[in-house]
Amino acid sequence: MSELQLNTTAIESGASESAAVATPILELKNLSKSYGSGSQATSVLKNINLRIAEGEFVAIVGFSGSGKTTLISLIAGLIAADSGAVLLHGKPVEGPGAERGVVFQSYSLMPWMTVRQNVALAVDQFFKDTPKAQRAARVEKYVAMVNLTAAIDQHPAELSGGMRQRVSVARALAASPEILLLDEPLSALDALTRANLQDEIIRIWSQEKKTVVLITNDVDEGIIMADRIIALNPGPGATFGPEFAVTLPRPRDRSGMNHSSEFRRIRKEVTAYLMKVGLEQTAGDGSAAVALPSVLPNTSREHQAQVKGVAAQEMTAENVDRYVELSKVSKIFPSKKGPVTVVDGFDLNIHKGEFVTLIGHSGCGKSTVLSMVAGLTEISEGDITLDQRKVVNAGPDRGIVFQAPSLLPWLSAFENVALGIEQVYPHATRQQRKEICAHYLERVGLAEAADKKAAELSNGMKQRVGIARAFALSPKLLLLDEPFGMLDSLTRWDLQEVLMEVWLRSRLTAMMVTHDVDEAILLADRVVMMTNGPRAKVGRVLKIDLPRPRTRKMLLEHPDYYPLREELLGFLAAGGHP
Repeated sequence: MSELQLNTTAIESGASESAAVATPILELKNLSKSYGSGSQATSVLKNINLRIAEGEFVAIVGFSGSGKTTLISLIAGLIAADSGAVLLHGKPVEGPGAERGVVFQSYSLMPWMTVRQNVALAVDQFFKDTPKAQRAARVEKYVAMVNLTAAIDQHPAELSGGMRQRVSVARALAASPEILLLDEPLSALDALTRANLQDEIIRIWSQEKKTVVLITNDVDEGIIMADRIIALNPGPGATFGPEFAVTLPRPRDRSGMNHSSEFRRIRKEVTAYLMKVGLEQTAGDGSAAVALPSVLPNTSREHQAQVKGVAAQEMTAENVDRYVELSKVSKIFPSKKGPVTVVDGFDLNIHKGEFVTLIGHSGCGKSTVLSMVAGLTEISEGDITLDQRKVVNAGPDRGIVFQAPSLLPWLSAFENVALGIEQVYPHATRQQRKEICAHYLERVGLAEAADKKAAELSNGMKQRVGIARAFALSPKLLLLDEPFGMLDSLTRWDLQEVLMEVWLRSRLTAMMVTHDVDEAILLADRVVMMTNGPRAKVGRVLKIDLPRPRTRKMLLEHPDYYPLREELLGFLAAGGHP
């Protein structure tokens, strides 16, 4: 029996114990839900059973499309189950109620109303008979609880994403629910804002003694916040997997937890289980490999030598240690209050074939640096060179994958990959260009979806097309601007593996912007930590001396992983100061 099987068996044994809550405030009994009818019916959830004690904080973790939002909507009474029941204090839930407050991933605020008015919507609905002055005081109490008193008369458009989500939390709490239902409320936020809001929710939970059900795709979020984590297996017909008791003492400090053997154990077991069911879901999706034709892109030194009729070695020698060079690079943007220096004196050399990640807080200028390297944003001061040529504008020698997939929705996956091929391979035959597209679509696991329109693809599949398109250009430099930032963490794990597998075969020089510490370590040869803006620059550079090929499982077991992680977390916790 494997280590994973042993752990899962122990967890399942403990789960049955924790499930035996004597007097649950909330109980799900044989809950099932399908969409559609007859032969077109799709089973989303099947035989879901759960008992939650009063005051408990439970996190449900699963893949995108596994039915997490359907589950929260059933508990909230927003939709009806096909069979089974949701019981609150032993009585069936037959619709929405004030005893269940819901916060969704999207903010759902009225844009023409102020913070005060948005929160008052809930207070006025559920406390109609309360005097006006008391209702107003209640609104102010919960706005203060989420630290938004200073913004109480501002409109949503004037607030950051994190502030808008705070308003949603305040509105849900102001109705004084017994149970707070959180449907991935923090997934669209940057890492720092997300951590701050996690702390706010934990503080409110401990003060208000609420029962909380958190839907999340982030394992660390579940460990930081919950009493137990429950895995929701992939659908169709999703069922609950094992439970994982989170036995860490409260309050839980992120930096402190990094030293905890118990934190590492829980993290490893939850991650291992989710990776296992994820692999089972995608098993058998591969197809016969399509070989790359022996044709060179017109951006390569070898092809340029052939065109000039000289030997490649007669051309200017490559400087492999300074293949990409950023020298005292600055970017200054105009503003109403005068020029703002976003990036100031950024210095970095990247070796040929090296994978470098840029990490830092939102607004520190990571994407601005990447955009200048791509030639999409003009450099205010300094120089950027790629293979000894000064970067002046965009070109096919740089392949770019953005956070949003940027596909043409009316074209197929194959046609989207082919868009830049003719520019880079004008000398190739039609069949050779077709084989290049097919090869990279196969490499990212989309051989069978090559003819599907981009509009028909999931976000994860669209991003696979973006990765295939960038690699198909055989660029001198691959630029990745938070390419997995809009995806759930489990899909992100999968695409990180895809990216590593394709990169290892080509050894392209790569520069990637990320806010994810674990992603930075997993992918990079060096992590470049940027100081907070304005006037952001290189704060520190961390060498990731871990063997390749890397897997998430190997990472979690390597003795150097947590010390590397601590160094990055420490830099970010210090506000991006070296």
